[in-house]
Amino acid sequence: MKLNCDLGESYGVWQMGQDHQVMPLIDMANVACGFHAADPMVIRQTLALAARHNVEIGAHPSYHDLPGFGRRSISHTPDEIEALLLYQLGALEGMCRKEALILSYVKPHGALNNDMMRDKTLLRAVMVATRTFRRDLPLMIPVTRNYREHQHMAADVGIPLLLEAFADRAYDDDGQLVSRRQAGAVHEDPEIIVRQARSFAEQGGVRSATGTWLELPADSLCVHGDNAAALSAIKAIRLALGKSG
Repeated sequence: MKLNCDLGESYGVWQMGQDHQVMPLIDMANVACGFHAADPMVIRQTLALAARHNVEIGAHPSYHDLPGFGRRSISHTPDEIEALLLYQLGALEGMCRKEALILSYVKPHGALNNDMMRDKTLLRAVMVATRTFRRDLPLMIPVTRNYREHQHMAADVGIPLLLEAFADRAYDDDGQLVSRRQAGAVHEDPEIIVRQARSFAEQGGVRSATGTWLELPADSLCVHGDNAAALSAIKAIRLALGKSG
């Protein structure tokens, strides 16, 4: 199972994350496109770092919400969503040319990601935008108990779909991430994080916060590396999954 991480989220003199330490440990980098974080130089530096470590590049587009880090919902029509994504994907693909990199997938960020998983019209608009940009470009979305419906929708639109799971987040009985507002939503114990990563990789699912078994087959596991404890967790996950390095 491939590990992915949100990177390139600094902006000007404001620094976010530990990209140089994280990049050698992952397989896929979700690179901010400038709407929730990043600027041209941050993007360029992030892509150069990814090229150095042979990491796949994914676009991490969002609502146009730099002050709110893309975590605030903004109402858009399907046409506006398509324009929003095409603008960001085009910018990142252009930057990729400097490092001879190819855009490998799209993973929406923050509120856009959350909203599209609740609204089928919005999700379809994101899928259509991805297909418009490039027909063979996969869209990465969170895996839920409705993953088969999402797979059928992607097939109908005509794009590949990647399903993503989280090692450090608790799941409710519907296969959705437990809200960060609730206690226990984010796992901090490295043993729990590694156990959940292995469950996704080896059993194709995980137990919810109440103990219910959830069938959640995932193609990629999202990890976070914005502090020392998170970096240690990534290293432990790599070891548990038999990854070298």
